[in-house]
Amino acid sequence: MIISLRSSILAGFSGFLLSSLLVNAEPAKTGQAGLVPDAPTKPLKALLIAGGCCHDYAEQHKIISKGLQERANIRVDVIWTPDKSVDPPFDFFKNADWAEGYDVVIHDECAAGNKDPQVLTNILNAHKTIPAVHLHCAMHSYRTKEWAKHLGLQSTSHGPKAPISFEIVDQEHPITKPLKNWIISKDELYNNAEVFDAHALAIGNQTYKKGGKDVTDSAIVAWVNTKHGAPSFSTSLGHYNEVVQSEEYLNLITRGALWACGKIDKPAYNTPYIGSNTITEIPAKTSKKK
Repeated sequence: MIISLRSSILAGFSGFLLSSLLVNAEPAKTGQAGLVPDAPTKPLKALLIAGGCCHDYAEQHKIISKGLQERANIRVDVIWTPDKSVDPPFDFFKNADWAEGYDVVIHDECAAGNKDPQVLTNILNAHKTIPAVHLHCAMHSYRTKEWAKHLGLQSTSHGPKAPISFEIVDQEHPITKPLKNWIISKDELYNNAEVFDAHALAIGNQTYKKGGKDVTDSAIVAWVNTKHGAPSFSTSLGHYNEVVQSEEYLNLITRGALWACGKIDKPAYNTPYIGSNTITEIPAKTSKKK
């Protein structure tokens, strides 16, 4: 009887002690020493394509990949070529699954001479589901109405290499909300021959001499498109290295990439990427001997 009573008392006390511990104990917090660590956020995976006519892609692919990785949790793999033709040798576009495994593709190619309909079809098919960022001469690549509709507008020419004032026209958009207007010391202002579904974020104004008189041209220079496949961000700026490496430009395209991927308001993606990336150089085409 005494043993049974002691057992009951001990059992009751043990239950009370356990209940007290469960009630009073604080829940385990992640990230503290000895407790459950925060699971690392998987970085976004971007593919940067660069090369072709008229630009310093040897340096710009480095500037862009480094700049994005320093500003966002984005791994930027690079495929580039030193080929200076208007039809750079990007044969990987001939594969239907060329963009498989990437969260976003950054088009920085200058390929106005590519007339292969299968290449364009494969690119556009990929961007039905994979977001895109388009930079500068990507606007003058492929030269078809289908490509222009994918971009959101069509550009057919540009003005002189002269200063451009960057003026935000949608200050409430997530991309441009924290950004400010700035003066670009020298760049090319691409025209807007036809605007489709582009939503303008900023316009560029360029004043220059023509026929002895001051002429001012204006055009959309940064925009988004949500009406043609996956979301895309585009800017027609970026001819010179000095522009591409500026804080304003790199902040703009980084925010554009994050927005296109739906991560612009996620703190875990607004931190630098820590890790490696791949850089693949495709040799320039060999000139045919006569």
